[in-house]
Amino acid sequence: MTKNDMVIEIAKKTNVEQQKVKQIVQLTLDSIVDILATEKRIELRNFGVFEVRTRKARKARNPRTGAEVMVPSKQVVTFKAGKIMEERIEASGAPAKPASTPGAPASP
Repeated sequence: MTKNDMVIEIAKKTNVEQQKVKQIVQLTLDSIVDILATEKRIELRNFGVFEVRTRKARKARNPRTGAEVMVPSKQVVTFKAGKIMEERIEASGAPAKPASTPGAPASP
């Protein structure tokens, strides 16, 4: 699902014109980004927690040459689902995607 698909769904459910819904969705997403940039954490009750964390610098290998390179530390956004979200997803019966192993071939 894309942001546009979500806008269409919300517009249908609320009988609000798509342009207004699109503005509201975009303002909501922009606000989340702004809060993360300044406060580094946002908790949305019954949904989850977004948090900015620092990933440590590390050594890695260039897959083409095998040469060792340093990857600098960087800020990353993490998300931890809230209890209600986890319960609804679990109840939906959707199969979980298996975690990919670095270096393992991708499954078709």
